[in-house]
Amino acid sequence: MADSNSKQDLIVGVDLGGTKILAGVFTPQLKRLQTAKLSTKAVRGFEEVVERIARCIQDAVDEADFSLKQVKAIGIGAPGAVDPSSGEVVFAPNLEWSKAPLKKALEKRLEIPVFVENDCNLCALGVHEIELHGKPRHMVGIFLGTGIGAGLILDGHLYSGFNRTAGEIGHMVLQVGGPKCGCGNKGCFEALASRTAIFRNLQEAVKAGEKTSILELLGPGQSLADLKSGDLRKAIRKGDKLVEKIVEDAAEYTGVAVANVLNLLNPEVIVLGGGVIDALKDEMMSIIVETARDYAMPGTDKGIEIVASELGDEAGIHGGAVLARQRLKSASSN
Repeated sequence: MADSNSKQDLIVGVDLGGTKILAGVFTPQLKRLQTAKLSTKAVRGFEEVVERIARCIQDAVDEADFSLKQVKAIGIGAPGAVDPSSGEVVFAPNLEWSKAPLKKALEKRLEIPVFVENDCNLCALGVHEIELHGKPRHMVGIFLGTGIGAGLILDGHLYSGFNRTAGEIGHMVLQVGGPKCGCGNKGCFEALASRTAIFRNLQEAVKAGEKTSILELLGPGQSLADLKSGDLRKAIRKGDKLVEKIVEDAAEYTGVAVANVLNLLNPEVIVLGGGVIDALKDEMMSIIVETARDYAMPGTDKGIEIVASELGDEAGIHGGAVLARQRLKSASSN
């Protein structure tokens, strides 16, 4: 290890998802030094996932040629309802966790202070601080992936609501009596425009005998269950009308959701991110913006920006680093 590295303080941001764990090592100035990725293996249970998070953090620190002793704090985003004061994941359906003591378990394992937040809150924090340099007073980040969530920055601060569950935009009902959502309701935004919803609609159309070239993009022995968002983009660029229509429908529903946010909160900036937007930005953003401006109450969208995030998949780890730095600062000033 280089001598110049041995005195450097570090912070780590972690994005914990239902399928993968991403860890990033940062300087206190929020310069990203290195990342590491591991599959979550949620089916193995809480203890095993904690072990994998710890291993992913260790891998990222090792790759950057540093030691774990130099890490001063870890900020981690978990999918679902989180109590940031106790660091407990109250409920995370994608991980099948309930009242999981994530902060306590990781601190015991790593002996480093750990701060836990909802994953979309952290993505919003990362976009606001790193991409927009903390400038907008009011910003809403909407993230489309396996599910759909949002993070709210109001008056320059993360807003989490009375029960700390604000931002559950994925469960805003956009179609009464629509498709069933994982939360038990019908017609939620998440059941209409998430990656899960897009793939379900595609599978149903194929079953009904509609033609698509997407099956040819998959390798031998693969089925529609093996699809990724990037495959949708490839199919659309090859002129696949079915995939184009399904993605356009998801973009329209997203535009309606954006209009609702615009009418309700009137933020300066609405940022769209997550794996679906990352892969299909060119195919979806113009439809989202046009639909949002059509559905917004006349005059309410004047001067408001609706943009796609440039941080992409790394918004969460940047947000984790921002959170860790904020908490370290407030701890040292008390």
